[in-house]
Amino acid sequence: MAAAVLANKVSKLESPKVFVDSAGTSNWHVGQGPNPPSKRTWEKAGYSFDHIASQFNYSRLVAADLVLVMDKDNHVEVSRYVTSEEEERKIYYLRQFDPSGPDSLEVPDPYSLPDSAFESVLEMVEKATDGLIEQLLI
Repeated sequence: MAAAVLANKVSKLESPKVFVDSAGTSNWHVGQGPNPPSKRTWEKAGYSFDHIASQFNYSRLVAADLVLVMDKDNHVEVSRYVTSEEEERKIYYLRQFDPSGPDSLEVPDPYSLPDSAFESVLEMVEKATDGLIEQLLI
């Protein structure tokens, strides 16, 4: 969902040009399309995004300027690929960019929960991506 929201929000930016990629830290859904409730939620909010699941790896870390993780487990898994301080400095929790200063940096995984959980996650993601874009434009 975060990739769908961010890709839509940055699509009109001229500078900096932002390329959004999405990958999971496990291989559970590799090759599959988006989670249906997640897609329903972002489309209901007006976002359009095509996505096929893939797995994060070292080459993605090296190629990225910024790696956004959703929770502690993601942070641990992505950090396993780090071989330098430069690579470590690329990794952030998405919610670190939420200007409201949330109590938790983690975005909960709504998988298998009701649509209302996806809507709550969408709100978190929208706030954080707005804050990220604000930082990119400084």
